Amino acid sequence: MIVLGIESSCDETAAALVRDDGTVLSDVVASQIRLHAPYGGVVPELASRAHLQSIVPVVQQALAALPGGLESVDGIAVTHGPGLSGALLVGIQLAKALAFDTQKPFVGVNHLDGHLLAVYLRRGHGPHPEAPPFPFVALLASGGHTALYRVDAPMDTTLLGQTRDDAAGEAFDKCAKLLGLGYPGGPLVDRLAATGDPHAVPLPMPMAQRSSLEFSFSGLKTAIARSVERDGVPEGQALADLCASFQHVVVETLVRKSLFACEAEGVRHLVLGGGVAANRGLRARAQQLGAA
Repeated sequence: MIVLGIESSCDETAAALVRDDGTVLSDVVASQIRLHAPYGGVVPELASRAHLQSIVPVVQQALAALPGGLESVDGIAVTHGPGLSGALLVGIQLAKALAFDTQKPFVGVNHLDGHLLAVYLRRGHGPHPEAPPFPFVALLASGGHTALYRVDAPMDTTLLGQTRDDAAGEAFDKCAKLLGLGYPGGPLVDRLAATGDPHAVPLPMPMAQRSSLEFSFSGLKTAIARSVERDGVPEGQALADLCASFQHVVVETLVRKSLFACEAEGVRHLVLGGGVAANRGLRARAQQLGAA
């Protein structure tokens, strides 16, 4: 079985062909980074308009990888939430139209479930790392979401804890904006943090109590804002040190709560999902503490 997947929940228009064994046959993404960069964040109305312009060419390019194109697809899936309402509407309406025209099965997908199960996707024909068995604990950290889940089966997930205010990815982007680094801020902070001292700037550790599986990053953002108001935007090594200190606090919070969730649930496997999972500091610390 081959499914056409369509995604337009935020600032990227995407389409992919995925086989039922998890093999990704095509994956096409139209990014809106340049569009939103001048504003330091995603502007919903601009995102919706950009999706309208990009979605048909993106889907056509994805289908080009399959002989027979749309007629050879067995089903159509689309992100139905959560996300920006106007942006979501673009993908949903196209997916519905394609399913109606071809009489293909149609399903709406919660994109958080996609994050949790993306670990089972496979690309190419070479050897792949072994996918974790069920159950596992998943840390879902992205621009809009930060939460811990227990995953017992593809459609059997339990929320263990989530952010009370801001998501980790939003905190990275806000920190970068305060420091004048640009957008998206996460990769920029990560790059500078690699050359900084993570203990140079004392910052509050949010929701530090070990027994809590909830997160909070608004206070950490406020600490960065006050630092900039008091001392101005640092430069050179001082900027790298501040980025490293900020990233250290976020990473320690995410990793330690994730490992405590594994301990509390009696689960041996931890999965990182969402855009923040690409952060090098997070991946390295999770591997380090997970192996301890």
